Amino acid sequence: MSAHPLVVANWKMNGSRADNASLLAGLLDGLRVPHVPVVICPPAPYLEQVVGLLAESELEVGGQDCSHSSSGAFTGEVSPQMLRDIGCGWVILGHSERRQYHRETDEVVAAKAAAAQAAGLRTIVCVGETREQREAGSAIDIVLGQLKGALGVGEDRGAGSGHDRRSELTQVAIAYEPVWAIGTGITATPEAAQEMHASIREWLISQDPVVGPTTSILYGGSVKPDNAQALFAMEDIDGALVGGASLDAGAFADIVSAAA
Repeated sequence: MSAHPLVVANWKMNGSRADNASLLAGLLDGLRVPHVPVVICPPAPYLEQVVGLLAESELEVGGQDCSHSSSGAFTGEVSPQMLRDIGCGWVILGHSERRQYHRETDEVVAAKAAAAQAAGLRTIVCVGETREQREAGSAIDIVLGQLKGALGVGEDRGAGSGHDRRSELTQVAIAYEPVWAIGTGITATPEAAQEMHASIREWLISQDPVVGPTTSILYGGSVKPDNAQALFAMEDIDGALVGGASLDAGAFADIVSAAA
């Protein structure tokens, strides 16, 4: 790994107050790895509970999504300011499930990312290709296009674009999640994942040669204890966005240990 390690738990739409308390107690009991930042992202109704349960720990809390707006007539939405107000430091944006089921575009993700960063949240921006796109040989182009769109970067933007670009990139982690590997049990080989991560790293460096090398690039897609070590051994895989395995305290603790 070449940048800051980071492991993020995306609980998706799972949990209850009792289950959350049991899961976090087991995780805190089994987690004995220093210097690996961990972010727990529960469903919105449980954010405040999780913030309270983790108040005495080093673990951080994040939302699974946020609105592009700070307030207003947006029924059902949660603003980034609200996430900050209850103690969140992070938010996941552009997850493939949001793109698929809620038709979120790169422009929507860019608006949310700008609002989140303005509110003081750090963002985990998700990108990834479908199996059809990979088989067509366009995976890298698709992923870099999503990245540029989600970060609000035009094709003509490059290195030397100024303080604003650097400020934005210091608040971002990128999560590469091949859509065909999410929740399927299929994982990209470490070498295939590294190839994509290296392309993302190259683009980040083109935006800022100082910040780009240190931006965390996470892999997400059926990460488990038995494949985490091989993934994290790759030069540009700095951690993981973990779905199903994050609901198992022992499995998730093992993944965090592998990132140490």
